[in-house]
Amino acid sequence: MANTPNPATIRSLYRSLLRELPPRPLLARDRSPIQVRLRENFSSPKAGHPRALDEARQFIAYLRAQRTYAALLDRYNPGMGMDEEERVRLTARRVGMNLPIEFRK
Repeated sequence: MANTPNPATIRSLYRSLLRELPPRPLLARDRSPIQVRLRENFSSPKAGHPRALDEARQFIAYLRAQRTYAALLDRYNPGMGMDEEERVRLTARRVGMNLPIEFRK
């Protein structure tokens, strides 16, 4: 085959996929199920097929885009995870006001 990719290309794609996965705790010594599955797929004979490599590149691009999207959401919508009262309080503080302390029995 003239289009056989070298092992370094396959290894590079495999490592790129692993880098895009969420970080594992330092105490977790075992591989996650997705890491096991990726290793099986990349060590199979089909791993060197050009179509499989193109799919891996597309998946890496998708994972990077998702990570960027999540970072942008967190950056530009900081109040998404807050309840309504906390959001109102922080909005008032932003313009220099403090909300009155509510009387509770």
